[in-house]
Amino acid sequence: MRPLHPVAPGLRTVLGISFFVLFVAFWAWVTLGGHVNRIFLADPLSMLRDGWRLLVEDRFWLDILITIWRVFGGFVLASVVAVPIGIAMGAWKPVEAFLEPFVSFARYLPASAFIPLLILWAGIGELEKLLVIFVGSVFQIILIIAVKVGSTRRDLVEAAYTLGSTNNGIVKRVIMPANAPEIAETLRLVLGWAWTYVIVAELIGSSSGIGYMIINSQSRLATGQIIFGIIVIGLIGLLSDFAFKAFNRWLFPWSLA
Repeated sequence: MRPLHPVAPGLRTVLGISFFVLFVAFWAWVTLGGHVNRIFLADPLSMLRDGWRLLVEDRFWLDILITIWRVFGGFVLASVVAVPIGIAMGAWKPVEAFLEPFVSFARYLPASAFIPLLILWAGIGELEKLLVIFVGSVFQIILIIAVKVGSTRRDLVEAAYTLGSTNNGIVKRVIMPANAPEIAETLRLVLGWAWTYVIVAELIGSSSGIGYMIINSQSRLATGQIIFGIIVIGLIGLLSDFAFKAFNRWLFPWSLA
């Protein structure tokens, strides 16, 4: 294998699927072969039976929909706030000097640390879950976008000035179009982080959602249900990631060149 040599799309798909097949085979061998007590790790067949029971008898699909709503609700709220601030920080250095120290400080604060305060402020309803995702996402988005916008090619900016563009025109006609694909890619990455925040939010003070199901299953040693919930999160995240990628390719075809 040559370093950095691209892999054909077909081979990439085969290799990716092969890992999942080997992983499930190893999991089945460990559990069905009696090498691990099934109380602590359910086998794949038991996991599927428990998952089907959850979906049919316990209406787990409602919990899935609630969790999806919380993830995208909090993420959209964070994006609406963070994208303009990130662009402003990257485009105007005084704004960056004013906000960057606080944003750099805040992005290291774990969202889970805010849960007790958010419960006091917003209760244990939906707003608290959305705010946990908002806090966990907004500062990451701001800083990453600010860095990307701040590294805009100077020759594009100078060329626009030469052609008579104003300061506001530079931002609207040069900086934002040049960085739009990178901004969209940043949002795609942070959406994946948002899934970790929602599960943390649902583990505390919640009566619905995938995280709520997982913590309830843990108290009953129902490892099949726990694993099924984890797999559902991964599958939804993977599908949303593919959808985000496809949307970005359609919206910014020039970025593929």
